[in-house]
Amino acid sequence: MSDDAPKISYEERHELGFLERLLLDRKPSVLNAVFFLCAVGAIALAVFHLYVAAFGTPEGRSFRSVHLTVMLVLAIFMNPLFRASGWQPVRVPGDRRNGRRWLGFSIDLVLVVLVLFVEVWTLYDIDAFHMRYGEKELPDIIVGGIFIMLVLETTRRAVGWAMVIITGFFICHALYANYFFGFFYGPPVRFQKFIDTLFMSSDGIFGIPLHVCATYIVLFIIFGALLIRSGAGRFFIDLAVSLTGHRIGGPAKASAVASGFMGTVSGSAVANVVTTGSFTIPLMRNIGYRPRFAAAVEACASSGGQITPPIMGAAAFIMAEFLETRYINVVVAAVIPAFLYFVTIYFMVHLEAEKHDIGRIDKKLLPQTFEVLRRGWHLLIALGVLVYFLIAGYTPMLSAFWGIAALFALSFINRDTRLSPVDVLAALEAGIRATVPVTIACACAGLIIGSVFVSGLGLKFTQQVIDLAGGNLLILLSLTGVSAIILGMGITTTAVYITVAALIVPALVKIGIEPIAAHMFAFYFGVVSTITPPVALASFAAAAIAKTPPMSTAVESTRVGIAKYLVPFAFVYNPALLLVGPLWFSIVSTVLAVAGLWVLSTGLEGWCRGRLNAAQRIAALGAAALILLPPTTTIAELHGFIWNAGGLAAAVVLLGPRLLQRVSASGAAVALREETDR
Repeated sequence: MSDDAPKISYEERHELGFLERLLLDRKPSVLNAVFFLCAVGAIALAVFHLYVAAFGTPEGRSFRSVHLTVMLVLAIFMNPLFRASGWQPVRVPGDRRNGRRWLGFSIDLVLVVLVLFVEVWTLYDIDAFHMRYGEKELPDIIVGGIFIMLVLETTRRAVGWAMVIITGFFICHALYANYFFGFFYGPPVRFQKFIDTLFMSSDGIFGIPLHVCATYIVLFIIFGALLIRSGAGRFFIDLAVSLTGHRIGGPAKASAVASGFMGTVSGSAVANVVTTGSFTIPLMRNIGYRPRFAAAVEACASSGGQITPPIMGAAAFIMAEFLETRYINVVVAAVIPAFLYFVTIYFMVHLEAEKHDIGRIDKKLLPQTFEVLRRGWHLLIALGVLVYFLIAGYTPMLSAFWGIAALFALSFINRDTRLSPVDVLAALEAGIRATVPVTIACACAGLIIGSVFVSGLGLKFTQQVIDLAGGNLLILLSLTGVSAIILGMGITTTAVYITVAALIVPALVKIGIEPIAAHMFAFYFGVVSTITPPVALASFAAAAIAKTPPMSTAVESTRVGIAKYLVPFAFVYNPALLLVGPLWFSIVSTVLAVAGLWVLSTGLEGWCRGRLNAAQRIAALGAAALILLPPTTTIAELHGFIWNAGGLAAAVVLLGPRLLQRVSASGAAVALREETDR
């Protein structure tokens, strides 16, 4: 590194992009040559996707193959073998580990050569390759086997062992089902047929998950990377603080709002915690919030970004493909559940502030809303352009393209948001790098789906789950939720959703649940793993910032984010919360849900204008349960509304006097102030 280059640790360098690392260290070296090639490959792939979005998708298999090949190469170099990070030099003078590093680097190069060889083999004569489907030659079988191993190895590096083990189980089952027992027992699949399905057809690696990732997800992630590069992170935080900072517990409310904004753009709960939490968690602590509660609020708000329209997590795009519907329909269905989730966090924050007498921040110390909007209003217009094209019926691919184009053009309105050529190139590279683990997870999930499909396990598993639940919907939903949470401990949200959608969601649909409710249920419980012990990555990241015990922070997160566990059950039993059915009934259901979640929050916090004793807290929780029961749509079946009315009546009797007392006290205070002014 040159003498005038800024001093930066290995850990910080590892977080930088390839282009930024090259700008820090311009000395010729083998490693910098690798960085240069990776940066060029990532930027070229981003430009290729923008070109495809504007002018149309080429032949499907070729397009997905090019996308996956570049991602596999980047995954290998971003997660090198036998080295702590992709930045750490291959050779360090006097270091005994040099031989091990050189060995790892050599193996990485061999794997890259194999990836490129498979790509050349596939694309050299793509028409002949397609014609060999069902009548493969021995080289096709060998190449297919090599490619499956490459996908598994890059999955181990980019996603983790858990995904590899799960995928390996389904592959082994497909090939050796005759050695299994119980409902897993069955005829084995011939290896030739296995390669046909998983490598040469569109039912395996190159199936729906990879198709959606290559066409939609990557463009939305590039849009998010450009938005963040333009300064949207600071803008969203300032806007949230200016809107809510002067209220009771304002910084915590600002955290929920800002993290919701950022989460829907970044799509990563952990990245969102690190981005906004470094500002919001210390601010919450400084005005009096308990450190553990501050960390829990940030973790819950950040993990909520993946369920928040208009740009949701990657799994939402795959959900649209599984449901064979437009992405905007998934977005519309997600509006009310996301609102219920964030409004519950808002309730918890407000009650915690009252409980611990946490005041407000003086408006004079806060950024002015008008000034914040003046500096960043054009960024909101870019989001508006994206939403407009989605609503107007354009494909997500074209909508993302025009959103990116609008963002680039609008960034020049303000000097602070103007994107330089380096900013644009770095954002394009960052978008591709952020897509790498998603793409690898989708490719590996394709192996799971293909294995389940070719072995026939899917149909057997669906019926077995229904039999295990005994036809009881609540038991079946609970099994699904627990399965998703357990899977989420080791694999990404997208992979969790795909796995559950392939194995368990068909069982939910089979017993009569609305398809979109069943898929959204799996999606929600895939996301909730980020705040659920024992492996709660978003909570752990927030705990590191707040300097609190990780496990107790995760437990606190489950309390603050309780709505993410309850709302999925609510919209399965009452699809009106997904805007299925009459609009008036959706409105009534939403109002009842908000009321129920507020009463639930008072019970969990043990506070409502004063401390609640144990009996009052239990009564509040019982009243909330009654209010949250699904109402009915016909006059002939009013029992649902009767339970709701009973819960509301119990809540009014329990909490009404406290609210009226506070209102009366507030009225007296206003009157006294007016008298004093006169």
